[in-house]
Amino acid sequence: MPPSTLVALAIAALCVVMGFRSGVAELEGDFYEDSCPNASAIVRRVLEQAQQRDVRIGAKLIRLHFHDCFVQGCDGSILLVNAEGIASEQDARPNVNSTAGFEVVDDMKAALENACPGVVSCADILAIASQVAVSLAGGPSWEVELGRRDSRTANRDEANTAIPSPVDSLANMTSKFAAVGLDSTDLVALSGAHTFGRARCTTFSHRLYNFSGTGGPDPTLDSAFLETLRQICPQSGDGNTITNLDPSSPDSFDNNYFTNLRNNRGLLQTDQELFSGAVADTVSAVNRFAGSQSEFFDAFAKSMVKMGGIRPLTGSSGEIRANCKRVN
Repeated sequence: MPPSTLVALAIAALCVVMGFRSGVAELEGDFYEDSCPNASAIVRRVLEQAQQRDVRIGAKLIRLHFHDCFVQGCDGSILLVNAEGIASEQDARPNVNSTAGFEVVDDMKAALENACPGVVSCADILAIASQVAVSLAGGPSWEVELGRRDSRTANRDEANTAIPSPVDSLANMTSKFAAVGLDSTDLVALSGAHTFGRARCTTFSHRLYNFSGTGGPDPTLDSAFLETLRQICPQSGDGNTITNLDPSSPDSFDNNYFTNLRNNRGLLQTDQELFSGAVADTVSAVNRFAGSQSEFFDAFAKSMVKMGGIRPLTGSSGEIRANCKRVN
């Protein structure tokens, strides 16, 4: 093969690698070191105050980051409200009555605008807040890569199809994660965020009374756990009643979530299928994380960084919104 052809192939290969990594490579842990050095501390202060009013706020914020990144990448699009040319993602099926914490993001943005106007993006606020929330709940810390900019658009249609649903099959979950560059280990590790937070009865009641149209409960549910859940969520009860995603330690970030799965006490269908779905990769990961909290923490931190690098807007793309709800 002529040397010129080899050079051309090498350049093409390099471009592919750089193109695949470009979003992540342009993010930096010290992005605000000069422009807003106290950004993380400001977010932490607001979150600590919010936690005094709402113990669930950390779980709400990490959910916002997750749902944001799966639609158009990590660009703050989920924070946009309905306006001319904007069909808010907040009205998409996976987000209605499911996502919350927007007012705390607004408080964080206001505090940051006061300290360093026009500098910190709303997309970065979600990434920082997620790390702080996990840390405050006893989970791992990691260096958050920053430098995202905010989108000027939202995509409700994509939100309706790209965000995993609590009734998705394991195959559908795996496919949706793969579509944004996340593998089965990322799926299991990030699902571990269900170690804190709550879920509404409507998201899992089908497992209690009419699983897959059988007229009976999900056979993978532990019988004692089934009866407890039926008391919390009676068949004719209020579907908006909430219960703990992790009944053993609902407000702590730990690996009990995975122990619950091994004991058939996963609350959501998508939780339990990680272990009961008989897929070797996810079963193996559940067993590893149940057996070692440090291994789970390490994997979770790596997966959060990886997820935070999904198609970010950087450089001159997008904008730094003055108000997270609206484009400038």
